[in-house]
Amino acid sequence: MAVHQHPNPKAGFHLPFMRGNHAASAPESAAPARIDTVTARAYVFSSVRVLMGFVFLWAFLDKTFGLGYATQSGRGWIDGGSPTEGFLGHVAVGPMESVFHSWAGAAWADWLFMLGLLGIGLALTAGVALRLTALAGTVMMALMWMAEWPPAQHLSDGSRSMSTNPFVDYHLVYAVVLIALAAASAGDALGLGRPWAKLPFVRDHGWLR
Repeated sequence: MAVHQHPNPKAGFHLPFMRGNHAASAPESAAPARIDTVTARAYVFSSVRVLMGFVFLWAFLDKTFGLGYATQSGRGWIDGGSPTEGFLGHVAVGPMESVFHSWAGAAWADWLFMLGLLGIGLALTAGVALRLTALAGTVMMALMWMAEWPPAQHLSDGSRSMSTNPFVDYHLVYAVVLIALAAASAGDALGLGRPWAKLPFVRDHGWLR
């Protein structure tokens, strides 16, 4: 049997060396890409956090001062209007219909609702206490979901509810977004999340993170 030698021994000798260079450089070139991806993800989550904060803050401002959007001018909280009476008083479906009617316009309900909107909005905007904010926001969204009760096709009076989905509506989406923001520590970028986490009482109580 004849043994054939490579016509260019140097090429055969250098090929493994060249492959070694490419293999070694690949992780080095991939590192900046991973960093860029992590940074982009952080800024995306933080942008969503700020937008969500504006949703809650705007609701608070509109209901407080009657800016003419969801709350008519002259019917704001400072004008003597009730932030809960209009919404809860008109609940017309669901297992908690009578309960919501009894809450409508109550001073404690108005204060809890408005402080919730303000607290959640400020925390999201600043990027602090996102775990507590996610819990409070989820409870609020769950109650509002039950007030609208998407599973029902008809209201208590027999008219159509006009529900477009038996389960998912914007209240549920908001709740999931709040939980995701807390899980992703979305306050670390474009917010005060990092200095907040370094505070002694926050370090000692992880639920405040």
